[in-house]
Amino acid sequence: MPPQWSSSPPELLLALDRAGDRPLNAQLQQALRDAIRTGRLRVGERLPSSRELARTLGVSRGLVQECYAQLAAEGYLITRPGSATRVAAGALTPPGTPHPPSAPPLPAADFRTGVPDLKSFPVADWLWALREAARTVPTAGFGYGDPRGSAALREVLAGYLRRVRAAAADPRHIVVCNGYAQGLHLALDALAAAGVRTVAFEDPGSPAAVTAAAAASGMRAVPVPVDTQGIDVRALTATPARAVVLTPAHQWPTGVALAPRRRLALLEWARAHDAIVIEDDYDAEFRYDREPVGALQGLAPDRVISLGTVSKSLAPALRIGWIVCPPRLADPIAERKHRSDHGTPTLDQLALAHLIESGRFDRHLRRVRAVYAARRATLLTALAEHAPGVPLTGLAAGFHAVVHLPAGADEENVRTAALERSVGLYGMSGHRASGLGEPAQLVLGFGDIGERQIAAGIASVGPLLRGPGG
Repeated sequence: MPPQWSSSPPELLLALDRAGDRPLNAQLQQALRDAIRTGRLRVGERLPSSRELARTLGVSRGLVQECYAQLAAEGYLITRPGSATRVAAGALTPPGTPHPPSAPPLPAADFRTGVPDLKSFPVADWLWALREAARTVPTAGFGYGDPRGSAALREVLAGYLRRVRAAAADPRHIVVCNGYAQGLHLALDALAAAGVRTVAFEDPGSPAAVTAAAAASGMRAVPVPVDTQGIDVRALTATPARAVVLTPAHQWPTGVALAPRRRLALLEWARAHDAIVIEDDYDAEFRYDREPVGALQGLAPDRVISLGTVSKSLAPALRIGWIVCPPRLADPIAERKHRSDHGTPTLDQLALAHLIESGRFDRHLRRVRAVYAARRATLLTALAEHAPGVPLTGLAAGFHAVVHLPAGADEENVRTAALERSVGLYGMSGHRASGLGEPAQLVLGFGDIGERQIAAGIASVGPLLRGPGG
């Protein structure tokens, strides 16, 4: 689809050689033909008015009108009285121009993970917060500002994290970033500069993301197994790692919380090995039938880097995250953030600060917690009806769960058969360092799928989940 420009005349860059031998009208016609043939101007795209193009090029309006009429006669343009001149539907396209491949149809019920309820994004509240940010920001606020991020947002975040996550957050040691991926890269880069050569990660977990970030920082990444108590600290101790990336409040993707004894053992490992724990606090706002689990950073602020974002609580499109740094790493991480991009957009930061400070963020969280709780209940009911006896774990918090397929089931076969029924299922194998599908498990997300789709999807794939002969 061509760009739909506003009512003001669109600009068009065309070059005319006034010192050349060719007449200007012939040059203009050729320039427009070339722009259409090469794809600079697409079918349906609007051209400047003859008056505007004549003014821009410094030629007579009659010359431009003559050019437009000639190209319309050749089938390149379409002109109508009282309407803009546009590139005609039958205009030539560049030789060999590939047509964009049509996207495969989305499943009718897609249990994709890691995506919140995008329909619940508080549009009205966000627009209000943006207006407040633009209205109250001082003139100096439109500059690059502090590489750590907006002082107002860091102050609000520190208070929020102390209140909600029991974090030992100091605004001087918070660096605002563009989401989890950048936060992880900045943290590992600073640790590599401090001499850390190996970083560990949970298995299953996010092997691709951590391995890529580690490689970009010149580090090696090693997997450490996770069990029902969280990461195996003994196995971690057996590695040469001096940093570890983990999700202690709600392990991704198994859903277990790091047991209290493991938490203490992990922090003791960090002290004994002069190591750093990188805590991904990705969906701690959403819990259902368990006691709240505080941030690990609150127990050892000198040994824990805590990464947080609004990707799960609001929407990934905002690209706002934060790094709560140990005091000695705050300056190195802020320096790397400055070198990376000179800072996260200030108006968005100020809008988030207004959203949190006004109480509208808390109100939004209460609303979406109820949405996820209802979907969780629908998922449990549907599985109990259509796949009774199939174990389901990891549901104490967040918006995904783990289905444990029966012995003999093949994860990939189940996924393929489900897709034939227009149901999107996702295997645990993609989260294992080995990539293996044993034991066969599925990770079902219910963040961005409605209750009716959940019920219909599980009804459709219930026999597949029960295994061979199900």
